[in-house]
Amino acid sequence: MKSDGGQKEIKKIKKPKSVSGAMWRYFVLLAILLTVLIEVVFFIIVSNTFENQARDRITSIGREVEAQLRNPFELEESIYRNRREGVNVLLVSRDWEVVAPRDYDEAMGGIDNVKERLVALERVGMSEVFRASGNIYYVSCAEYIGKPHYLLVSYSLSIVQDTVRNLQIYLLLIGIGVVFIAFLVSSVFSSKITSGLKTMSDSAVRLAKRDYKVEFNNVDYQELAKLSDTLNYVRDEVKKSEDFQREILANVTHDLKTPLTMIKAYASMIKEISGDDKVKREKHIQVIIDEADRLTGLVNDVLSVSKLQSNIDALNFKVFNLTELVYGIINKFGYLQESQGYNLMVDIDANIYTRADEEKISQVIYNLLGNAANYTGEDKTVFISLKTSMDGKRVKFSVRDTGKGIAREELDEIWNRYYRVKENHTRPVKGTGLGLNIVKAILENHSFDFGVDSELGAGSTFWIDFPCVPSEL
Repeated sequence: MKSDGGQKEIKKIKKPKSVSGAMWRYFVLLAILLTVLIEVVFFIIVSNTFENQARDRITSIGREVEAQLRNPFELEESIYRNRREGVNVLLVSRDWEVVAPRDYDEAMGGIDNVKERLVALERVGMSEVFRASGNIYYVSCAEYIGKPHYLLVSYSLSIVQDTVRNLQIYLLLIGIGVVFIAFLVSSVFSSKITSGLKTMSDSAVRLAKRDYKVEFNNVDYQELAKLSDTLNYVRDEVKKSEDFQREILANVTHDLKTPLTMIKAYASMIKEISGDDKVKREKHIQVIIDEADRLTGLVNDVLSVSKLQSNIDALNFKVFNLTELVYGIINKFGYLQESQGYNLMVDIDANIYTRADEEKISQVIYNLLGNAANYTGEDKTVFISLKTSMDGKRVKFSVRDTGKGIAREELDEIWNRYYRVKENHTRPVKGTGLGLNIVKAILENHSFDFGVDSELGAGSTFWIDFPCVPSEL
């Protein structure tokens, strides 16, 4: 890809991140954010709480002192007691002279910065609590020895701030400890989680190198356990597929070798021996044609499986006479009766119609008949049945051989590509081992029910359930 300036752009490849590192960072970041959030909230709440408590306390002391103004001795004692607790109390006349305490000096705090608030108290009983100059004040207009005076109670917020600051330091230390613990926990946690992933990743690399003995067995967490099961299934399927491919390669190679050898041999015979002898030439040419047909059949089987599995060929549904179709295919196997003594026992209802892809269903029935002929017993008998159900809505096609049957554990496997039952059998109909897989793919695309019933020593019956429809549909 080139830019407008004609220079080639270099696409940056994003480097993958470590799962362990990402989990560790996110966990620690979460711990830090929570710690900071808690500290901020704590600072706001504690600061406001302490200040409100200080206001309540100053107000309480102010009202207590107001009640003691009738007794000067109690007043002085209360002022000194509160001073030891950090609370300053002043009683000021309307002329701005300090009446109490007697040992007042300016270092204890003046009244200049609150004079405006005091002047605003016009009558006895009025009071106000406010914050000014780093202090909390309670001021009121109270009566003392029969005259109105100003009562001033103050408390320095520096005491509150020092307390809050100490609590902040403690909380900061706790936060640092929490973050440190979060580092440790996240490290252990991420290591534990990702160790299973790393093990599975290493096993997957071994599987990619075709080590099919590898086991995926992570069961610590549900998701990883499911992934392990899936990978074990993939391993088995890949191994099975490779085994099948090796088998089909051997089968196809063997089946291709014979007709190719025959074609070459008979072509040479025509060239060197029977070229001028019309009878021999025609005979040799017919052998070449037959062997070429066999090659075409082999190639078509492989292509059919590929197309069906990829859904390349769309189904062409139509209503057709299933009875005639089955009879037509049976006639193609007449040569087995004539040349090899096969018995085709037929039980078919007349004029049965169904709706499907006629060409594909023809391929299915041909493959099932060929399979039965390949695996039938010494009596060389194949039973073919096509019967409608009692309600006339369904029709069942079945083909039964009298061979050795199929073991129960192999019944599901016979539909797989390239699979062949491991036993010797007659093979009057040549094939690649793809026939039943083609049958399965076609019938699944039609959504028709099908299956096989078999017992060892009792032969096998392959069946298909078709919809039965009126001929005029």
